[in-house]
Amino acid sequence: MTAMTRGVLGRVKICKMKMFSVAHKTVFVVDHCPYMAESSRQQVECDVLTKSRAQGVIPLAPVSKSLWTCAVECSMEYCRILYDVYPKDKLVNYIVSDSEFHILNSWRREDQSTHELMSALAAVGPPNPREDPECCSILHGLVAAVESLCKITELQHEKRIALMDTADRVANRGRIICLTNAKSDTHVRMLEDCIQETIIEQNKLAAGSDRLMAIQQCELVLVHIYPQGEDTLVSDRPKKEISPLLTSEVHSVRAGRHLATKLNILVQQHFDLASTTITNIPMKEEQHANTSANYDVELLHHRDAHLEFFKSGDLHMAGTSTRENGLKETVTLKWCTPRTNSIELHYCTGAYRISPTDVNSRPSSCLTNFLLNGRSVLLEQPRKSGSKVISHMLSSHGGEIFLHVLNSNRSTLEDPPSISEGCGGRVTDYRITDFGEFMRENRLTPVSESSHDPSGKLPAERAKAQLERHTRYWPMIISQTTIFNMQAVVPLANLIVKETLTDEDVLTCQKTVYNLVDMERKNDPLPISTVGSRGKGPKRDEQYRIMWNELETLVKTHAGATDRHQRVLDCIIACRSKPPEEEDRKKRGRKREEREDRTEKNGSKETDDKSWQDSERLKGLMDKDEQESEVIKDSPDSPEPLNKKPRLTSEEIQPPERSKGPVSLLTMWSNRITAVNSRKHQEFFGRASSVNSKFELYQHLKDENGMDVHENGKATR
Repeated sequence: MTAMTRGVLGRVKICKMKMFSVAHKTVFVVDHCPYMAESSRQQVECDVLTKSRAQGVIPLAPVSKSLWTCAVECSMEYCRILYDVYPKDKLVNYIVSDSEFHILNSWRREDQSTHELMSALAAVGPPNPREDPECCSILHGLVAAVESLCKITELQHEKRIALMDTADRVANRGRIICLTNAKSDTHVRMLEDCIQETIIEQNKLAAGSDRLMAIQQCELVLVHIYPQGEDTLVSDRPKKEISPLLTSEVHSVRAGRHLATKLNILVQQHFDLASTTITNIPMKEEQHANTSANYDVELLHHRDAHLEFFKSGDLHMAGTSTRENGLKETVTLKWCTPRTNSIELHYCTGAYRISPTDVNSRPSSCLTNFLLNGRSVLLEQPRKSGSKVISHMLSSHGGEIFLHVLNSNRSTLEDPPSISEGCGGRVTDYRITDFGEFMRENRLTPVSESSHDPSGKLPAERAKAQLERHTRYWPMIISQTTIFNMQAVVPLANLIVKETLTDEDVLTCQKTVYNLVDMERKNDPLPISTVGSRGKGPKRDEQYRIMWNELETLVKTHAGATDRHQRVLDCIIACRSKPPEEEDRKKRGRKREEREDRTEKNGSKETDDKSWQDSERLKGLMDKDEQESEVIKDSPDSPEPLNKKPRLTSEEIQPPERSKGPVSLLTMWSNRITAVNSRKHQEFFGRASSVNSKFELYQHLKDENGMDVHENGKATR
């Protein structure tokens, strides 16, 4: 190997070195000033733990946590999730600020645990409400946080020693999360200016020191906490660049469960975490040992565990559902009953540490203990039809629980499938025509060096960006998609992948969505694949639910590009929330479909023959009646006859309410004609007064002569 080759390989190796991201260092700055001792006004009932209370015992009064307690609990939950998923390379430095700053731990690995932080917080104690508020400030902690970010961690030191002459390639980035009770938006801007000035000063000191590193990037996440029932004085603000070194975002959150939800969302955003909910976990009840109930447990892990769903386009089929906050989604996987003597090895493509969202709940505790005892649990995708697909597995290694990703798609060890004949593989319904169109749209052409793009991107970079946009959601198999089999969705699918949209493009997309709403209102059929399912396939409502889920998945992958893309997503979400009268209409449609299905199942050949015979007999009687009426009308001496309905015996025709089983179309039409004709004349007195379809004649003779008159006209004494 020549020296030139070694030099090139060395430079490539250096460029591939992992640079430290903002997530490597996180500094928590928690306000310890007197106003943090104020009540959060979220009451906690203490008396619910008492199962039985004797008479005369006064119930315990509810208590409420202080703002300080809420901040400490939520920040410690943030740290717990972080340490569970990243036990080594993600570090936390915890600082408390009042009249001075208190650093509770360092960047050393032995200080990175929730036990160390809880012990230090116990020594600090709650805020003193009698302390002078003028002497206390959150600024002490923020200045100490910037100074802490300049300190070198053990991982950064090891990387700098390994690189030697190119140690400047090791980046120093970090994040500051400040939990405080700010006074106003002006107070927030003052805090941001103070941090900016401190970063500049510390970078000057770090330039002349070997023990410090200059800060290349700092993210400030300021969480304003205020009691429930009060109006906030600080407004929310998305991430904003204050300077090339500092970005800032502001969250105004009520104390209590709202703060816990916010920090749970932030830890997922900051460390690329995703949520998976395990459903139908069987657990025995404490009160009734012989019975069991099904529970759900939500787990957090690295988002790469869902990478196969994104690649295959099955995310909308894997049970994705939006939670209450509307910001994060959870993928639902179903529990499979584990086998006790399972020794088989599964084809695993990845393993990721997990952390329960609600670690203290009984379902989470039972699941954790079950897995730590050496058991493994397979997880399947919930599907309406077809065979079940095992996609993940939960198992523990060395006292840590991992979510394993199993290869649920075609293995690379199998023969490649043939597109035309289907030999060598099970998949034959590839989107061949659509793939040819996709190749045509992303074809590369030579570009002259003189051509210049206003955005400053090279042609190759623009081509890669376009290819990335077109492949964010592109199912390869016809049976795995609905919207790409619909001609009505083609305009939206072609426009949403564009880098920028015009107002006319947005209008076209909205028209497409409205057309789909109109199709659903008319109950038009959809091209849903029934491969692997029995019977007629899913109901019409289920078909449209699958279609709307897939359409929302497609648009969500591009919603963050521009505001116009977001407007298309907002239109879809607005159209999916139907008014109550629309839901009633859909319920009536579902009931009608169920009745039709039952009619088809219960229909038999004998019933059809009987209906045909009844219809022929009814038809003959009606024809005979029409002939007689024509003869009477053609006679000049006869008076105009009354419109009489044909008299049928009870054996020849049944009332509608007594008929059982399916009713033919002719019977329904005949019943309707009979009902209409009966309203055109006055009913005979005898028929209206009959008993069991019989009426006694010549009743006036009986009254005059005192004789019993039989139906044959013969009188008897």
